[in-house]
Amino acid sequence: MSSSRRALDQAAGGVRKRASKLRRAGDAVLTSAQLDFSGRLNASQRLLRARVDRRDALVDMLRAVNATLEPNEIADLIVERASMWMPASGWAVVSADASGQLTVLAGRGVTEHNEADVRAVARWVMDRRADFSSEDLSGDPRVGGQTIGAVLALPLPGREHRVCALVAFDRAAASQKPRLAPRVLESVTLLLEPASMALDSAVMLKRAEELSVTDDLTQLYNSRYLNLVLRRETKRASRSGRPLSLLFIDLDGFKGVNDTHGHLYGSRALVEASGLIRGSARETDVVSRFGGDEFAIVLPDTGGEGAYAVGERVRDRVAAHPFLAGDGLNIHLTASVGVATLPDVAASADELIAAADKAMYAVKDSGKNGIQAASAPADN
Repeated sequence: MSSSRRALDQAAGGVRKRASKLRRAGDAVLTSAQLDFSGRLNASQRLLRARVDRRDALVDMLRAVNATLEPNEIADLIVERASMWMPASGWAVVSADASGQLTVLAGRGVTEHNEADVRAVARWVMDRRADFSSEDLSGDPRVGGQTIGAVLALPLPGREHRVCALVAFDRAAASQKPRLAPRVLESVTLLLEPASMALDSAVMLKRAEELSVTDDLTQLYNSRYLNLVLRRETKRASRSGRPLSLLFIDLDGFKGVNDTHGHLYGSRALVEASGLIRGSARETDVVSRFGGDEFAIVLPDTGGEGAYAVGERVRDRVAAHPFLAGDGLNIHLTASVGVATLPDVAASADELIAAADKAMYAVKDSGKNGIQAASAPADN
């Protein structure tokens, strides 16, 4: 046999071997794709252990979660790393606020249809500080889901008994409960620990920041935050040439509630009023309690006409609302609203506040229960 023929035979043999390897790899991929969540997890245990047992995996996690102080960004990093370790089609990191309200900080595959199931699983994990595994959530009496099939969820412990939850889920039911081998679970837990602590610190910092700018009674922003926002938005409006409006709102007759029924009922009336005002504004508006029974709304990218419409909505809703009806009373209040717009009547945050305040008091002086747009300085 000639040397050229031998070379051709060797080349052909190499092609056949590579083709055989590709077919085996393709068969493996096909088999893996056909497996349910539990089957995929079992099939990947050896590879998963190799990934999470590496020292650089821990170093990578530490660097990633310490690069930001934003809870959502840390949660997204946890989901990103976990999705590389475990073959689930959906992921979520869920946290609870001080009142116990759950929030999905990061999610992949979480929709309006399955979010209730994700929250239910997270609640179970956070209440018991324990792992959760189910081959079919719809038949699981612990949760009784509706849209999710197989689930594996792990607690993310924080300080002082606080805990978040990492939820991995699949849309289809599995043949058995998805589980991690004890050694693999230990390594995954070790990797998640610094991420859990970083997330807990970020959540606590965020809450502290929110408390520093929030009015204790109404849960609206306070006057300190109003001033910060106004200065920021004034600079932005000046750079962009876009309008910026401010509403000042005062409750007419509120003093009579305190004098007649006491400060406890007065506080409840303020809470009801804050809900009406917040509901009258848009998502992009900043609503604050300026002090006492005075409120303010910052309206970015809004001219005088749009701001006036929001003011009318506030005035109408306050006038139509029966205050303290749940306490057996039926008190009616009205609102005096002042509107000021930059650059029409002001060139700075302080001038905008002064113009809105002056317009509001013009309404008070002319009989209350109305709305007044501030006039330009030349018109005063």
